[in-house]
Amino acid sequence: MRYGYARVSTIDQNAATQEEALTNARCDMIRVEKKSGTSREGRSELETLLAFLREGDVLVVTRIDRLARSIADLQTIIAEVKAKGAQLQCTEQPVDTGTAAGKAFLDMLGVFAEFETNLRKERQMEGIAAAKERGVYKGRRPSIDRDQIHAMNAEGVSPTEIARRLRIGRTSVYRCLGRVAG
Repeated sequence: MRYGYARVSTIDQNAATQEEALTNARCDMIRVEKKSGTSREGRSELETLLAFLREGDVLVVTRIDRLARSIADLQTIIAEVKAKGAQLQCTEQPVDTGTAAGKAFLDMLGVFAEFETNLRKERQMEGIAAAKERGVYKGRRPSIDRDQIHAMNAEGVSPTEIARRLRIGRTSVYRCLGRVAG
């Protein structure tokens, strides 16, 4: 069996191009999901495909970054595929875990996918820092009104009652008041 896996990161992205490539690669079954590739968490379609794999099967993706964005996740997925006696192939990259050259190329692509993710995170953090300096970005609004907590406490309202009235955790009240809970 040839199983195709397509993934896009956001809802507004379209996996049609990947699905077409996987159909052209003669996949018997294609699973598609809209989830981030930075983690395996919550990627139920990938988990389903990995559970289906049997000896002699092939997992097909268009590019390695559709499968994983971290070298650790990629290696874990490859180990699972190999343990089942299956192979991994890419339609747009010369990756075929059935050959030594394909395995080596796979490892290099995994390193670059993780590098790209780390670069994106760095650029995002730089952008946030620059926006903070310009006063454009202030982060999210505080969900706890510290003045209100202190005022209620000054009136003699217990931390438990303050938490109930403000619909926040009691630990948050204690933290705001500078006390140790319990």
